[in-house]
Amino acid sequence: MKRNGIINADISRVLSYMGHTDTLAVGDCGLPIPDETERIDLALKLGVPSFMDVLREVAKEMKIEKVVLAEEIKEKNPQILKEILALVDGMDAVCEIEYVSHTELKAQTKTCKAVVRTGETTPYANIILQSACLF
Repeated sequence: MKRNGIINADISRVLSYMGHTDTLAVGDCGLPIPDETERIDLALKLGVPSFMDVLREVAKEMKIEKVVLAEEIKEKNPQILKEILALVDGMDAVCEIEYVSHTELKAQTKTCKAVVRTGETTPYANIILQSACLF
């Protein structure tokens, strides 16, 4: 049994398989997930677990070189955006931030290794994380 870190077997497995430039999405409970993309469903009930709780834990175990956010988050969910930017700012490496339309973000989930579904119910609480090289 694992002693610390992410104990969810599916998230741990996906993170272990990821290579440089591979992507993983973390989304709210309403984000549509393409049939061809693995769904890791953590949603227990509305609001649980929260998007930020899941994102913080994933960010502890993943070296991230880029994040993709929906442009709409700036206006529709400034509090979550503030928390994301603080998390990115606290990372040990430079991390690029790209804003795309929500439609484009949803399209990009087709090429993600997986989408982690949270119980989050605030709008546009979705992110795509691009894996950096460890060396």
